[in-house]
Amino acid sequence: KRSRREYKTMMDSIQKWSGLFGADLARDVCCNEPYDWNEGQWLWPGKFSNKEVSKKIVAIDFGIKTNILRCLADSGCAIQVLPATATYEQILSHDPDGIILSNGPGDPKATGEYTIPVLRNLINETRIPIFGICLGHQLLALAGGANTYKMKFGHHGGNHPVQDIDTKEVYITSQNHGFAVDAETLPKNIKVTHISLFDKSLQGIEFKDSPAFSFQGHPEASPGPQEIQNLFKKFSLMVKEYAKT
Repeated sequence: KRSRREYKTMMDSIQKWSGLFGADLARDVCCNEPYDWNEGQWLWPGKFSNKEVSKKIVAIDFGIKTNILRCLADSGCAIQVLPATATYEQILSHDPDGIILSNGPGDPKATGEYTIPVLRNLINETRIPIFGICLGHQLLALAGGANTYKMKFGHHGGNHPVQDIDTKEVYITSQNHGFAVDAETLPKNIKVTHISLFDKSLQGIEFKDSPAFSFQGHPEASPGPQEIQNLFKKFSLMVKEYAKT
């Protein structure tokens, strides 16, 4: 049992917490130095898959989950992971065929103070395919000119129904976020691709004039629903087309 003093200490800490508004937590949890990744998903009996490498991917680490890297490796990618603070020049120095914007914690607007100028340059000055996941989705939307907001009730768990706007197909997804993109603020060159069937909040976007798209949930979730992993296949096809040019 905890003493009254311990409870008071905990309550004081809670009351002093400023909350997530303006919190740039990605900078605290991302890698400090770049590193390579080429390990695929775990297979029975106790080994990791190993696909032939055909594409070079830069993954921007905002708090990246390992299974994102494994899913990319399984699609034949050699991945270079860079810190959240990577510059436009640092990203291009790796000559990537595609760019992943990872998941991560905190307020996307706070992280966007240093990432949005980089993303806008990538969108406007290159044709490199970009795939954003969770926080990466929110940052891509901000870079495109949209707005984000703090949700009254965040999405957390592994059984969230999400609908594809074009096909009307419903996916069961894994979710873990407290901020969302405001669909009403999307510019005309960005279309909605997915929505939550719980509260109609925005779950996916795609640029009409650039090879960039994103998803709010976690298609890499493990263990978790697997059907939304088709987004990695979509990204892989975009990367292949870019590599040809």
